[in-house]
Amino acid sequence: MFNKLKFLIPIAFTAIIGLSAQPAFADSTTSWDKPVATLGTSLSSTQKADTLKTLENAANVTDVSELTVTGSTLVKYLDQNQQTFNANSSVYSSALIQKNDSNTGINVKIIDFNGRNNITTITANQYKNAALTAGVTNATIYVTSAIPIDGSGALAGVYAAFAENGDSLNQAQVTAAQDEMSTLSDITQANKGTDGYSDSQLNNAVTGAKKDMASKGNNLTVNQITTIVNNQLEQNNLTNIINNNQKQQIINVLVKIQDSGALNSDDFKNQAGKLMNNIQSGAKNIFNKLNTQSNRNFIQKLFDSMANFFKGLFN
Repeated sequence: MFNKLKFLIPIAFTAIIGLSAQPAFADSTTSWDKPVATLGTSLSSTQKADTLKTLENAANVTDVSELTVTGSTLVKYLDQNQQTFNANSSVYSSALIQKNDSNTGINVKIIDFNGRNNITTITANQYKNAALTAGVTNATIYVTSAIPIDGSGALAGVYAAFAENGDSLNQAQVTAAQDEMSTLSDITQANKGTDGYSDSQLNNAVTGAKKDMASKGNNLTVNQITTIVNNQLEQNNLTNIINNNQKQQIINVLVKIQDSGALNSDDFKNQAGKLMNNIQSGAKNIFNKLNTQSNRNFIQKLFDSMANFFKGLFN
């Protein structure tokens, strides 16, 4: 038993302690004159008017700046190698971005268009994680589309809106964010209908991994990142659902995020923590079930083992 204790104590203390290019984060002190609506260039005049109205109603605003998102915008921010998009690509998904002065974190709301959710691929949590990696801070983002579409245009519009307002984002971080969103979207699609899986759990695990990485520094080894991913998958009850190939994809994305310089900013850890709270708050039914005696997280299990050992010694 004493040998077991010698093994547990270093791990426990390590876990507690655990808890180039300068990255560009949107300055939280920047004061935007008004919210920005980014509207897809392929919208008809009627669709454009209805899209703008839908976004304004959702955000409860009437005075916004308008920005048109084109195929060239998609190429610039999401696909510079033009493997998926080109200058002639259609853009329908649109967004409205409200920059918040207070330390509120990132929130994304996908809004129905005429009673229907037309964003077919990207989830709200995937938008949030991509925005975090790209360097967006303290913003509320509303997304909608007049027709069924994956939602890439809205994300490119978010990046363009920040650039338009003087908050230039680091391209390496934006590229890493796009890789991240594509990876998480693919994993969610692959696990669609799997018992015990949700997109919220996956995004919470990835956000938690980013927060843990930022706490440990900006020069982690692949083995350290792998340990962090394993712990987060366990905490989110995904260990037996995410397969080894998918886990490796997540690790690869996190390595790219570190290489992008995102972890160098103090804002990153802070915003990641707020995003975890946001994700968990938006899916309380899921996370309340995870927070049960049978699904205690790794650190709690560790301390339970130690507490029981000491209790046995003194009883």
